[in-house]
Amino acid sequence: MSLRFVIIGGGPAGTQAATSAARLGADVTLIERDIVGGAAHLWDCVPSKAMIATGGRLDTIEDSNGMGLRVTDASVDLEAVRERIARITDRLEHHNRTLLESQGVALVRGTGRLLDDHTVVATTEAGELTFEADAIMVSTGSRPRIPDWASPDGDRVLTTRDSYPPKVLPEHVIVIGSGVTGVEFVHMFSSFGCRVTLIVSRQQVLPTKDPEVAAVLEEDFLQRGVRLYKGARAIGIEHTEGGVSVRCDDGRVAEGTHCVLAIGSIPNTEGIGLAEAGVAMDGPWVADLDHHLRTNVAHIYAAGDISGKLPLSSVATMQGRKIAEHVMGLHKVDHRHLDYEKAASAIFTDPEIADVGLAEADAFAEGRKVRVTKVPFASSAKALINDDPRGFVKIISDPATGVILGGSIVGPQAAELIAVLAVAVTNGLRVSDIAESIFVHPALAEALTDAAE
Repeated sequence: MSLRFVIIGGGPAGTQAATSAARLGADVTLIERDIVGGAAHLWDCVPSKAMIATGGRLDTIEDSNGMGLRVTDASVDLEAVRERIARITDRLEHHNRTLLESQGVALVRGTGRLLDDHTVVATTEAGELTFEADAIMVSTGSRPRIPDWASPDGDRVLTTRDSYPPKVLPEHVIVIGSGVTGVEFVHMFSSFGCRVTLIVSRQQVLPTKDPEVAAVLEEDFLQRGVRLYKGARAIGIEHTEGGVSVRCDDGRVAEGTHCVLAIGSIPNTEGIGLAEAGVAMDGPWVADLDHHLRTNVAHIYAAGDISGKLPLSSVATMQGRKIAEHVMGLHKVDHRHLDYEKAASAIFTDPEIADVGLAEADAFAEGRKVRVTKVPFASSAKALINDDPRGFVKIISDPATGVILGGSIVGPQAAELIAVLAVAVTNGLRVSDIAESIFVHPALAEALTDAAE
């Protein structure tokens, strides 16, 4: 009899765990209430990046004079953008469903909950279905965090999920939150021609990132006409005759036609039977996960946003794979544990921002000796050819061994270029391994070899 593996939540973690375990011979049931591929992924990540891509193309058209082109005015067709996003998400969900079905995964549309530590109940339109399981994975995702001083209405006061795209393009949007999601919204709306005010609770945007990285982005925002309220924390939103006003704790008030809440997310762990199954919790997050992502109940696993680890689709996907391997016993042979400190991440602003591994500021804070090399894209032939020399490549390495410990890239295609450094960090490569590689010329990637010398 095959091992019975039941997964609640068909996001990146759930779909990857399902396909991986099925290929290894498990009898897999995947329960998903909304969209296969995950709400956070296909209702947040993909639509936001699609809108950013549209805005970026608009910027490219408007800035083409530097390429020797004469261009006419371009404008945004919001309905066409909406239809494009729907086509992308529909195609991705169809791909996910086809892949799962081809692997023999039983797909159940419904809401899953644990009845006990070996029993899962799915509530569907046709009634309740009960499944006995040898192993269970919970990956139910998250939803936008709404503070008690805000009441989103989907009209003037928006959550992130109200904004892909919004009903109308705001004349002046106030973005509350200067983390990754917030700065992406600033870029997206400003690219579409909206006036933007950003409420920044600290003294720099992206407070957890390298100050040099944040400085490049802030400079771009100011050039776009974005107004920054630094050191201000939003504490209230009021409707006005022309839109909304946002009150800050330092007494300042931002006036706009719309506002967007981009202040984090809350795990979807209520009402799914975790307590009934004996799973330990830390507030809304699952607690006491080991490096196999097992809860305190050895055969129950947690992945994705509810795990309290890095809230990235890429990380969730790898978590799903690692869980499937552990469920099927592959950890007893060669098995590399997931190292969150070596996960690459990107921010899809313009310029793009990407990093991996040890950050320069963290190294100095720890008193750790590192070698820092930095090369601006202004010295790159390809960047000059593309008429976009903004940003830089920075590599952090061990001065004694030359092992690459981390790096940051700010500039065009940073999310693609960071893959080289991610491979280097994950596999303990040295700067000489990059410097002695022969890359294409002219290419932006040449900045990596220059920084590695």
